[in-house]
Amino acid sequence: MIFCGMRTPGRDTLTAGERACEAQQTGEAAVAVQGKKVALYALVVFVLYVIITDPAKAAGYVQIGFEGISSAAKAIGHFMTWIADGAK
Repeated sequence: MIFCGMRTPGRDTLTAGERACEAQQTGEAAVAVQGKKVALYALVVFVLYVIITDPAKAAGYVQIGFEGISSAAKAIGHFMTWIADGAK
């Protein structure tokens, strides 16, 4: 039984099973990359649609996003202060 990711020690060439594993991993990676491209494209289209159809609502979404980022940064700051104070 051949486990993907395991190569035969002391050999410079790949066995048929090792080549099959590499091909399978490459195919899986290609599918993942393609899926990411489709998701990013859909997100960009959605953002443009919201901006064009309702700019006021889009501005509200941006404000909500920045408030979320600000809250997260404050929470990280409080956590780091807590760590620096000896986690008391």
